[in-house]
Amino acid sequence: MTSMDLLLQKTKSAAVSAGEAIMSYYQDSYSVTEKSPDNPVTEADLAADKILKDRLTALFPEAGWLSEETADNPERLSRSSIWVVDPLDGTKEFVLGIPEFSVSVALVEENQPILAVIYNPATRELFHAVRKQGAFLNDQPIATSHTEYLSGGIVEASRSERQRGEFEPFEDLVNLRTLGSIAYKLARVSAGKSDATWSRGPKSEWDICAGVLLIAEAGGRCVDLDNQPFLFNQPYPKVNGIIASNGRIHNQVVESLAPHRHSARVD
Repeated sequence: MTSMDLLLQKTKSAAVSAGEAIMSYYQDSYSVTEKSPDNPVTEADLAADKILKDRLTALFPEAGWLSEETADNPERLSRSSIWVVDPLDGTKEFVLGIPEFSVSVALVEENQPILAVIYNPATRELFHAVRKQGAFLNDQPIATSHTEYLSGGIVEASRSERQRGEFEPFEDLVNLRTLGSIAYKLARVSAGKSDATWSRGPKSEWDICAGVLLIAEAGGRCVDLDNQPFLFNQPYPKVNGIIASNGRIHNQVVESLAPHRHSARVD
């Protein structure tokens, strides 16, 4: 077993353990607080974060740490490797009892993800990828869909973004499905369960990092709203949105979104 194989095995194990902790709270009693308007955090988020931080930093002590639920330390910027983690992406769905949330873990080296694990503990879907080794769902190889046209394609959209009307311009163009957790949506694109997803508002690195590698390894494309590739472990760890597709319809998605670039959220 190579060092990367061992790293992957241990990372998957940590993600599953975090998922088990999350499920111990799911549809049960727990405290919910608001970090900011419409941005809840629960005991499950914090429990999962602790498990991941304890396990992953012990596994690779030289790597920096960037997580939604841990105070940011700029010391991470001096590290060539860094863990980028969202312990519970889709907290709003978790609170509502909707099984569309995930644990998202990526290892970044020189600003690019080299290892990714996304786990939905409610559905027991465990996605993983290692750079140049392909993408997998429950250890079976996966690939993006073969859809050639955006028109009529399956696009999964954020519940809150649909409620705000951000997908109204595309209602007649594509087959829209509502789904929580951007990390989970990206994983589903990588597995060919949808053809594309996008968000026309700021995203944090921990929201998308693992999914970006999964999609690339599965044959798709993932860029920001200006059609630029991502660089991770930035001083301000936010991006201006995301466009993800099976790769075949990439240019069509970019062209369809371009007229609406001026209306993208900046908050």
